[in-house]
Amino acid sequence: MPSFTATTPLFEVMRDPSAHGIISKEIPELANNPILHTLYHYPLGLILGTEEQLRADDTRRAEILARLTAIEPAAVREQAKAPRPQPQQDYEPADTPEASAQTSFPSTSAKWSAFEIELNGPGHGNPFTDVDLSANFSSNGSSFTVPGFYDGEGTYRIRLLVPESGTWSFTTASNARSLNGISGSFEAGAATSLGVVRVVKQFHFAYDDGTPHVPLGTTSYAWTHQGDDLEQETLRSLANGPFNKMRMCVFPKSYLFNENEPEIYPYEGSVDRGFDYLRPNPAFWAHLERRIDQLEELGIEADLILFHAYDRWGFSTMGPDADDLFVKYAVARLASKRNIWWSLANEYDLLFGKNTEDWERFADIVTANDPNGHLLSIHNCREFYDHSRPWVTHCSIQRRDIYKTAEMTTEWRAQYGKPVVIDECAYEGNIDQGWGNITGEEMTRRFWEGAIRGGYVGHGETYMDPNDVLWWAKGGSFKGTSPDRIGFLRRIISEVPGGRLEPLEGHWDVISAGLEDEHELIYFGFFQPTYRRFVKPQDITFEIDVIDTWNMTVETLPGTFQGRFRIDLPGRQYIAVRLRAVA
Repeated sequence: MPSFTATTPLFEVMRDPSAHGIISKEIPELANNPILHTLYHYPLGLILGTEEQLRADDTRRAEILARLTAIEPAAVREQAKAPRPQPQQDYEPADTPEASAQTSFPSTSAKWSAFEIELNGPGHGNPFTDVDLSANFSSNGSSFTVPGFYDGEGTYRIRLLVPESGTWSFTTASNARSLNGISGSFEAGAATSLGVVRVVKQFHFAYDDGTPHVPLGTTSYAWTHQGDDLEQETLRSLANGPFNKMRMCVFPKSYLFNENEPEIYPYEGSVDRGFDYLRPNPAFWAHLERRIDQLEELGIEADLILFHAYDRWGFSTMGPDADDLFVKYAVARLASKRNIWWSLANEYDLLFGKNTEDWERFADIVTANDPNGHLLSIHNCREFYDHSRPWVTHCSIQRRDIYKTAEMTTEWRAQYGKPVVIDECAYEGNIDQGWGNITGEEMTRRFWEGAIRGGYVGHGETYMDPNDVLWWAKGGSFKGTSPDRIGFLRRIISEVPGGRLEPLEGHWDVISAGLEDEHELIYFGFFQPTYRRFVKPQDITFEIDVIDTWNMTVETLPGTFQGRFRIDLPGRQYIAVRLRAVA
């Protein structure tokens, strides 16, 4: 690879470990800048020349540039492999009776509901790394192993999302003698929920019970890190909104409009003393669980992002031992939640210290420890991950073109053969960043465009606020004009037989979806025809609705239609036409 120059984009420099190290040491103000990621596309020389700490020191600036341009960029970035803590076989004395830990669990549960075993055991050393705990569950000839986790204060838990009704038995296994060999059983009754969302019909989603799931999602990355008042406001907004999926991060965020400290941290320690990445903070996880449960009560899927790069606490650079512990701990605690989707990362390609080997290892940890096989994806910034990988259940996509986003759904479906979820198509708002200042009209158009092409588009808002409470990061209340229109789209899709949209052919200049010669939605987007001609089978009679997707109106035209016919249209943008076959 060629050496860096003054014209090399900062992104390329920062992703190189040697160059990253120089900048972190010599210009920590730049490396820790909360808007660093907005500077990535500028050339290195321009960034150094405008950096506050260097502007008055030409000599130091030249020295740093010389050191950076002398580096031979790494072709392959290797992450240091630190020794992983191993469970101790002699964690408890040999005279500790096996299966002696006090244990409690319910005698009944239900299909697709969470079942929990609570065990009171030893707490010396570091139980998060020193103790290995799992349980083998079996029923009707099938069996699988579920990991347990330490929940602090000598308490251990093993959680199962019960996959079937019937009589279930379990036996624990642990290197801690008091936790090993504990057996029990329970009865699981009929389902009390819809179950887990799965991929169906290659490009779509449904719950375990067959009910279609049409993900119309929103993003609020750090909403669970804002304190109770704002978090409750977010939940109220969601309760009154149209969204059924929420993208959200486990870790807090340090970025533009995200400069506040969270009230509680994921690990033991503090900002001043540092954090122990091998000791999760159970109180943090209990809070996160409560918020995920509240989303489920609202019928909202929690699309949980495990890693992201917007960090000033070290959570994005913990190293492989802590990373693996984190992933396994998250899955052990949360895989029993019906409404979980796993996302390995938001903008994985900005986590410069991790490579493909790491992401594949994380995917292996998730799939090995989640017996219910929740949906699993990974999200890009600049470069797509290989969505053809077998563990990737669906494409989680951020736009790569300034203008075209939902229009690419057709291409991505063909390329990957999987559901296309455009989780970040840009945000409705008015900040200075191009990803955060589209109009409500354009957000709504992108939702319709993606839906008619057989995909699923996500929402977010970035309207300026005097208190920096922007929905996309902190939640709060909706300020934009698109949420109501997205709710209207949700209603229109629910009226399609089967509850989902499949693209149709037959129009060279406009997109359509539905069921051939039965129920067809045609979307004109930013075009504004005053009439439209159709050619349909003579033996099928249609009723026709003219749908104004912005004003949220449905006008049924008088009479019925078949064969060749013409209809008048209002000559406005954002109009759709619905043809419904009638007996």
